[in-house]
Amino acid sequence: MHVPYSWLQDYVALPDGTTAFAVADELTRTGGGKLETIERVGEGLTGPLVVGQVAAIEELTGFKKPIRHCQVVVTAAAEGPGSAADPQLIVCGARNFAVGDHVVVALPGAVLPGDFHIAARKTYSRDSNGMICSARELGMGDDHDGIIVLAADSPVGADAIAYLGLDDEVIEFEVTPDRGYTLSLRGIAREAATGFDVPFRDPAALAVPAGDDGGYPVVVEDPAGCDLFVARTVTGIDPQAPSPLWLQRRLQMSGMRPISLIVDITNYVMLELGQPIHAYDRARLSGPIVVRRAAAGEVLETLDGAKRQLDPGDLLITDDSGPIGLAGVMGGASTEIHDGSTEVVVEAAHFEATSIARTVRRHKLHSEASKRFERGADPGATAAAAQRVVDLLVELAGGTAGAGVTVVGEVTRPAPITIPWTHPGRVAGVDYTREETERRLLQVGCDLAPAGEGGEDLVVTPPSWRPDLRDPNDLAEEVIRLEGFDRLPSTLPQAAAGTGYTHLQRIRRRVGTALASAGYTEVIAYPFLGQADLDALGLPEGDPRRNTVLLANPISEEQPSMRTTLLPGLLAALRRNVGRGTADLALFEQGLVFRPRKDAAPVAPRLTVERRPTDEELASLDAALPLQPRRVAVVLSGLREPAGWWGAGRPAGWQDAIEAARVIADACRVELEITQDQHEPWHPGRCARLGRDGRLVGHAGELHPRVVAELGLPPRTAAMELELDRMIPVEEVLTQAPSISSMPVATQDVALVVDAAVAEHDVEAALRAGAGELLESVRLFDVYTGERIGEGRKSLAFALRFRAPDRTLTAEEATQARDSAVALAGTRTGAVLRS
Repeated sequence: MHVPYSWLQDYVALPDGTTAFAVADELTRTGGGKLETIERVGEGLTGPLVVGQVAAIEELTGFKKPIRHCQVVVTAAAEGPGSAADPQLIVCGARNFAVGDHVVVALPGAVLPGDFHIAARKTYSRDSNGMICSARELGMGDDHDGIIVLAADSPVGADAIAYLGLDDEVIEFEVTPDRGYTLSLRGIAREAATGFDVPFRDPAALAVPAGDDGGYPVVVEDPAGCDLFVARTVTGIDPQAPSPLWLQRRLQMSGMRPISLIVDITNYVMLELGQPIHAYDRARLSGPIVVRRAAAGEVLETLDGAKRQLDPGDLLITDDSGPIGLAGVMGGASTEIHDGSTEVVVEAAHFEATSIARTVRRHKLHSEASKRFERGADPGATAAAAQRVVDLLVELAGGTAGAGVTVVGEVTRPAPITIPWTHPGRVAGVDYTREETERRLLQVGCDLAPAGEGGEDLVVTPPSWRPDLRDPNDLAEEVIRLEGFDRLPSTLPQAAAGTGYTHLQRIRRRVGTALASAGYTEVIAYPFLGQADLDALGLPEGDPRRNTVLLANPISEEQPSMRTTLLPGLLAALRRNVGRGTADLALFEQGLVFRPRKDAAPVAPRLTVERRPTDEELASLDAALPLQPRRVAVVLSGLREPAGWWGAGRPAGWQDAIEAARVIADACRVELEITQDQHEPWHPGRCARLGRDGRLVGHAGELHPRVVAELGLPPRTAAMELELDRMIPVEEVLTQAPSISSMPVATQDVALVVDAAVAEHDVEAALRAGAGELLESVRLFDVYTGERIGEGRKSLAFALRFRAPDRTLTAEEATQARDSAVALAGTRTGAVLRS
């Protein structure tokens, strides 16, 4: 919400010397609005900048474009000619003005936005003592088609900076969804008045005539969707009447573009009061206005020129010709205001917020009106907003207000809430007095009445503009935020003895710490994906990861599903960082993936908040939720070990992805089984299957080249993903400290030749099983392929360490254990000693 500071001051008497920064700070402190930016209008603009009147124009010829040499009066008639010659001679290329028009003139010595200095100079063989300015040159907008032509009553010689409001400031607030009333100057001013404890002038406090039978006919067939509809008529409008400068400037500073006087007035009142207004050309209406739901097959062409297929859930504004508007969202093209409109019907209505929000998302049609309706507009300001539009049309457009006033429905306020006056203090842990509690609730706009004989309880009726106030805790929040969150004490909760992290939490933290210690950086990606993300991974049709949980209201239509794998988010993070110049990356993420249940309930039950749910209710809730296994994944690219004086760097590869899985297994204190596999999106020849106790837990290796090319990743990017829940033992495994033997170790090296397809893991497992109890460790230290051992064969060299706990091993014992290990490896894998 953009709030021009000068406009805000129309409704709240701020203390002298209060700056826009002070207002923004106070509203941020009390939670009335969160500051985004404060923009200084006309930043870098300094005078002299004056209002001038064109006295004469000489058309210059012989140049590539039309050029005019103008005489411009820049001194008020009462003052007479000033020290600077009057009229001033100025060269200008614009052609949208004539003799007698009032314009904005930057005189020599002025500086325009962008550090553009104005000086007297000779151009096109003529003297030019200044510049006639356009809106873009003054930082008032992007319009550069012509210069600014002011109203005929603008004072010649006046300071144009003050006259145009170029010395103003605009505060931009972030508005939370539950505070729709702050999407208006009225709401922001009320918060500012409360924060500074100064008077507030309500712009909606207007004398409004009662409804009668003489207004434009309106029929509301769906009172649940529209509980209040006000229609007013204005005739005799001058279609050529321009929007006054003050109106245009306020709209521009609020982030809206001036269009025409009628439309500008409706937008102005919406910004002022927070009540969206729609104006219909009365001549284009046919029959009474009807508010109803859409019928099957109906189509509406909206003001943006799009023809929209309507849904039975859409709330419509119609007449005898059919739909003429999407209620609360956008009007229809058939009844829009145009340059010749002289009679209008003004609509001010209150629509049900949820219905509007669903229509917006259904048609992907966001508007300034829908933004306010779906957050809860104030029905109490509906009639006042219509009256305000009528008054401005009469004042500025020369119209005549119709005698009839149509009012269908009535204003409804939120239901009364009974609350002990001590409740806010109990919630906050602060001793608020009764006077403080009641004062803050009154400032919010609530009506208070005592409840019962004791007088400890209050019956609080929230105002019509606060539909979010529904229970005692909502009221407590209002008292707490207005008294100041800075008054709340900082109290650390006392943990009960024996509590702490659960077994699962400890292991998850150990896994994160272990990966971070191994050089990985943790990232948190969005948990959403689309079929395009899965296509990029090369997943085949029927892959379980393609069976996703669809979101009812996705943030992005490109990613409408919950993720079934962590890789798309991690690879996107890697690609972004590579694109920003970081090539050597090792990233990891722990998080949930989501898999649909085959027997899940179609809709999750709504549980009450008034009591603890029963076991059966919790079970029914769980049954409607998707499966949510926890996974951990890593991705690597670039160098794993950097280059330096010690030598060249080592690029990351599939081995590092597998080693990351071993790091996780060590943190979980479980054994990991690693075998060769083929699984998308990994390279078929550089993919490892990760298992535990015979169960698949994940995969690791180098990504397929097609996936790397499709996603724009660095060559040889590696990745690992495993299901962490399957790695966590049921109970905590106590770490057994290794025994330290004083006996010497006996080392035996063996080189075994096996088929190239035989996995190193299988050979190592056979050596461990055959060596017996004397074996302390096995380590693969060399892999060789070449002509000396034959095509399709490889040589694996292992170092075997033997040790006895109670004696020194003889050479014969170590050799016998080695031979037993080699023999079993030969039986299981066909390994033979390399000669």
